[in-house]
Amino acid sequence: MPDSPVLVITGASSGIGAATARRAVEFDYRVVLAARSQDKLEQLAEELGGPEHALALNCDVTSWDEQQALVAQTLESFGRLDVFFANAGFGAKRGFLEESVEHWESMVLTNVLGAALSIRACLPHFRERNAGHVLLTSSVAGRRALPGSLYSCTKHAVTAMGEALRQEVADTDIKVTLIEPGMVDTPFFENSPSGALESDDIARAVMFALTQPPHVDVNELLIRPIHQAG
Repeated sequence: MPDSPVLVITGASSGIGAATARRAVEFDYRVVLAARSQDKLEQLAEELGGPEHALALNCDVTSWDEQQALVAQTLESFGRLDVFFANAGFGAKRGFLEESVEHWESMVLTNVLGAALSIRACLPHFRERNAGHVLLTSSVAGRRALPGSLYSCTKHAVTAMGEALRQEVADTDIKVTLIEPGMVDTPFFENSPSGALESDDIARAVMFALTQPPHVDVNELLIRPIHQAG
């Protein structure tokens, strides 16, 4: 177990993050669960086998200090960091006259700055080792503009961020993967959407990217439910 790879997941308390953690431990990963919902994180960590297998750490991804602490505590507790999955994010109603300005600000900071800070926090360690894997949760909405969707704009930014990082580290052995889900039945939606993917469908895609040979870098995974047109 001490030699098992270590995966950090932000936004790990539910949805895609929690599903990925469950899948990862099946592949003998140790996981660091990061989010602001400490109670949910601790329950999930216990479910996954306790401190030897899963660590629950409170982290607001918009805080540079907390992102740095997340990486530092991971290295202190597990002695290594192999994968960082920057998954934290949330949405907003479509329409530029919808939602509060405060909601917009929080979403932009979480979805865009939060992902960038995750990269900044883990990249020095990966560069030092000349190894590591960064995954970013973008979206189908990060490939095409949606009417009145500031959320879509944030995911376009994440898509660009992933490609920008890939180009920056192209002369190293660091891998970069964009995860681009279509409609997924997660807490993102107030009501469960019909015909949507399950969080575990995305988790299995994440593990596909993580289990490729060292010379294979899966740059983008776009996963839609079978009948989703756009």
